[in-house]
Parts: sequence; C-alpha cells; structure tokens
Amino acid sequence: MDRIIFHCDLNCFYASVELLSHPDLRDIPTAVCGDPTSRHGIILAKNEPAKRCGVQTAETIWQAKKKCPALVLLPPHHDLYREYSRKVNAIYEEYTDLVEPFGIDESWLDVTGSLHLFGGDAKALADTLRQRMKQELGLTLSVGVSFNKVFAKLGSDYQKPDATTVISRENWKALVWPLPVGDLLFVGSAARKLLGQYGVETIGQLAACRVEMLETVMGKLGVQLYEYANGLDREPVRSRYEAEPVKSVGNGTTFPKNLTTPEQVKSGIAMLADSVASRLRHYGLYAGGIQVTVRDPQFHDRSRQTQLPAPTHLIRDITQAAMDLTALLWKPPSPIRALTVTAIHLVQEGEAYEQVDLFGATAAPQKERQEKLEAAMDRIRGKYGAGAISFGAAHTEKEEDPLP
Repeated sequence: MDRIIFHCDLNCFYASVELLSHPDLRDIPTAVCGDPTSRHGIILAKNEPAKRCGVQTAETIWQAKKKCPALVLLPPHHDLYREYSRKVNAIYEEYTDLVEPFGIDESWLDVTGSLHLFGGDAKALADTLRQRMKQELGLTLSVGVSFNKVFAKLGSDYQKPDATTVISRENWKALVWPLPVGDLLFVGSAARKLLGQYGVETIGQLAACRVEMLETVMGKLGVQLYEYANGLDREPVRSRYEAEPVKSVGNGTTFPKNLTTPEQVKSGIAMLADSVASRLRHYGLYAGGIQVTVRDPQFHDRSRQTQLPAPTHLIRDITQAAMDLTALLWKPPSPIRALTVTAIHLVQEGEAYEQVDLFGATAAPQKERQEKLEAAMDRIRGKYGAGAISFGAAHTEKEEDPLP
C-alpha cells in the first residue's frame, strides 16, 4: 500500500509572522532583513506584494531596494519565529506522530496510519490543516500530498500561496516531468548547470537518463536524483523527536571588512575551526575530511575539500587542513568577504582510527596534550560561556551565523 505523505510549507513565514503585528503593511511591499547598515544585510523573507516587485530571498538589501524603492524593511525576531514553528508542529502532531520538520517553516507528515481517523480523504485533511492555520495562527500554508516525500515537496511548491496539490500515482508523470529540473529536491545551481551541459532541463529528461551515466557524471547524487525523478523515493518520514544523524558540522562568517592578508585569513580560519572542533567534540564525532568555501565581494563561492590522514576533532588539525585548502583557493591580496569551514566524512568516537607512524613516537604525547587542552577549554566554556576562552589565533571578530 502506498504511503500518504504531506509536505506543509508556511507561505512567506518570517514576513507573515511579522505582519501579524503590522496588519497595515499586508498590501505594501515588505521584507524581513538583516541589519541594513552592515554587510550581513540580505533579504530573509518577503510578502506577496514584494514578491510581485521581483524581490527575492537571499539577495542584498540594495538589490531589493533597486527593484522596489518603496520596500518596507522589518528586523527579524527569531525567537518569535521559533515559537510559531512550535505551535504549527503541535497542530500537525494532532494528526500523526510522524512529523519531520525541514527547516523552521516546512514539515513532512506521514498520515498513512491515521488518515482513517479523520475521514479518509487526504486532500480534505490537507485543506483542514490550511484552514486551521489561518483561523488559529493567522498564517497561510501550501500543502503537497503524495506517495513519497520528494513529490509531496514538489506539490507544496506547485501552487502558492494557500493551496493544496495532490500528486498521485495517476497524475505524477503529467505534473512532475514537465517541471524544471531545478525544482527537484537537492538539485542546486551547480547540479542544474552540470545537467544542463547534457541537455537535461526538465525532471522528465532527468528521469529518461541512463542511471549509469548519471552515476558516472554525478556519483551517488546522480543515482539518488534518478530515483527521485522516477518516483522511487522511499525515504521515511522521521518523527521530530528522533535524532537525525549528523552528516557534517560547519561554520561560516561574513567579515566586517574584507580579508586581504595571510594573517587575517589564518585568524578567521582558526576562529571557525575552533567552533567546528568544539561542536564535533560535543557530538562525540571526528572529521574524516575538511571542506573550505571562500566567498569574494562579488558573492562568487569557490570550494575545495580533502580527506584527512586520520579522523580528528582538534582545532590544530582542522585549522591546518583548512589553511592548506584555502591556499589552493586564494592568493593575497585578493579580498575575501566570507569563509566557511566544514567537517565532513564524520565518524563516531569509537570508530576513529589513526595510522601508526613508527618513526613519529613524539606525535602521540603531543596529541594527548592537545586533547587535554581542548577538553579543558570545553569545560571552561561550559561553565562560563562560549566567549570565556579562545584558542590562539581564534581570538578575532565576533562569529556570525553559518552562511547559507
């Protein structure tokens, strides 16, 4: 029997929550954004009038204002968004215990086992959820209904705002295959560009590709996308109380001023490596590899990654690997706007290994001292706060949220 999966997507979530306190702005182009006076000033969300003016999420404020000079800007209130997200998911949990959030404003629901308790009509139940959101919270919702998670998400994107779209066994090819390949889950700009080089512009064209070709060109992602395009996704909806395996641990920052010297870059890398290393230790994980992304003032990103000789969660090791990668991506004095350091190929604490070096007997005591030092730092931070102590060059500008 097919599963019955909903994907529920709150429309213009940040902006919609803000407009609950500013009903006079509902018909005026309005956006939620970062600090307009800083370099972190980007559009986080916009209402429908702003969307009609061409304002896009993640573009800079000056770009948005160029399109829409009358755009009203509101500051974000993240605690409020989290509160509303909890209220929304609490409503979902009245219908099923299988609710998997996908970000703060989206969730998958598996109602296969509970639909009969609510009338047995999936579309009618989705419409009920939309009505409850409007009446109880003042928010609008788009819902995709399908037999797997990928098509349910396509359904919630198909009609916006405030709509229900059913993608069934009978209609999925007619609805899904003509859509742009970039609409498919996990097809980002790089994958879309790569597929375009092979003439793949729609999901249907992707579905018609030979899976062997996609695997050769894209690796495991190619096989996954082939299955998605052909309706073969079987990923279960996981309860939000079931911990999701951590696949990577990263941190990034946009710097108040462009970095142009090796000393500035090393300081920034060390700060990010410190954050990544402490989070790895918190999760009981080791990094088998490191990835670095460098962003220039024109918002062009370049990335490199490398496999480490042995899994690690030490600041020193992560900093060195990240600096080596950065040297491949950047030559001074070219300006760097932002950096991201990400630990990849993660393994659990008991699975970490180290290649024994018969001629490097001094390395083991040095590593043991480093482990003790960083464990002591973790204890101090746990007692006195994250800013109580930093590691060498990591003492630099205030850390910002990870880059998107």
